[in-house]
Amino acid sequence: MSALIAPLALLIERFTGYPNALFKAIGHPVTWIGALITLLDRRLNTGYNRKRNGVLALVLILAATALATIPIMLVCRAVPFGWMIEALLATTLLAQKALADAVCAVATSLRRSLPEGRAAVAHIVGRDPEALDAPGVARAAIESLAESTSDGVIAPLFWLVIGGLPGVALYKAVNTADSMIGHKTERHRDFGWASARFDDLLNLIPARLSAILIAGAAFFIKGAHPEAAWATALRDAKRHDSPNAGWPEAAIAGALDFALGGRRTYAGETVALPTFGTGRPDLGPDDIDRALKLYAITLNLALALTTVTCLTLWRLA
Repeated sequence: MSALIAPLALLIERFTGYPNALFKAIGHPVTWIGALITLLDRRLNTGYNRKRNGVLALVLILAATALATIPIMLVCRAVPFGWMIEALLATTLLAQKALADAVCAVATSLRRSLPEGRAAVAHIVGRDPEALDAPGVARAAIESLAESTSDGVIAPLFWLVIGGLPGVALYKAVNTADSMIGHKTERHRDFGWASARFDDLLNLIPARLSAILIAGAAFFIKGAHPEAAWATALRDAKRHDSPNAGWPEAAIAGALDFALGGRRTYAGETVALPTFGTGRPDLGPDDIDRALKLYAITLNLALALTTVTCLTLWRLA
């Protein structure tokens, strides 16, 4: 029955998410990992050989995560119905519901007013919200949805299938480290190098798989373009600085005939980023809704593919 861990976790988390009461009581696994990363950043991000210290920090993060999750997995798989407990624990490291709720909140807020839309989108993007007009708010929400479809859902799901609870936990540890210290700033350029490069490696397959699933989901939406989704991903994904982030963003842009990316402002500094897709840039709340519908069908396909894959692997074992 352990073959059902990944699909069960995906199904449960989609409808329940992570309970707010539980977060208030004990926090979240990602916040625990984040606390460790903050400690290592403070203690090890000094001296002349920061790149070496960053490698050491990554090893310590991975070791702590493995030590915390491998014994849990072994116990769960040794007791009756323990696989269900492992699936429940794995739900904490997926983000389907939280992502959908956050992006939906942007559409709802933007319909009321631009200031409310800016406030809502500020919860899911790092760019300056006050520099965004209404189409900019909509594009930011859709771009965040696209990128998080890969690294918040498909990638952790992929590593859950591969390695069970330890696999998904190790992925989230690396992804969290990349988001916290994998920046090209003066402080983290060297120290976060190992985390950023390892995160790139872990996302190589999931990012492309995300684009394929998005293209597949476009078949089920009236007016969407599955062929354009994949063609746009092949053409435009390589424009992104990241080897992975451009794939789901370009796929959504092609599927829905959007133009995503472009100029954005961070901490008062305007950055020119590549454009994905050749469609409309003047997006609004209704376009966010269309992207969310595409996202929902993408999750359906991911669940179906995961179930078939896990049962096939079980039969072959």
